[in-house]
Amino acid sequence: SATSGFNIVEPRLTIRDHIAAVKALAWSPYERMLLASGGGTFDMKIKIWNASSGACIKTVNTGSQVCSLLWSSLSNELISSNGFRKCQLCVWSYPKMKKIKELSGHTSRVLYTDLSPDGTTLISAAGDETLRFWDFFSAANGRPNSGGKNKRGPSLGLSAMFMR
Repeated sequence: SATSGFNIVEPRLTIRDHIAAVKALAWSPYERMLLASGGGTFDMKIKIWNASSGACIKTVNTGSQVCSLLWSSLSNELISSNGFRKCQLCVWSYPKMKKIKELSGHTSRVLYTDLSPDGTTLISAAGDETLRFWDFFSAANGRPNSGGKNKRGPSLGLSAMFMR
């Protein structure tokens, strides 16, 4: 259009691989053209894509509706927020896409997530009318807090504050 300086064209690439609404997208900050997408209630999958070619690199069934996706800015891990079946947050190691932690506490779909500017605090917002702050990532090593025991994995004693 004349006002935006861009011409409307056809999409460069269209991917039709989810079997329900695509509810979440997140670009990897670590690999160029690496995209994560998440499917709704009848799909329940996170898919990792080569956005240049459209090739699906990895698929993982989460067992729950995927509502949002967010890459950690400190480690090569992906955070999913989930709805129907389990209203929780999950942390996935990339590239294996192994679930390394489940964060529970919300009683309704976890709709949105974001990280603090320093990457150490995760905030989640849900249909249960709460915001929950998770002191999760350690700035010192860029990994989920370990509570001093398991140096790689998140601690069982994560600090979670919530506001209603």
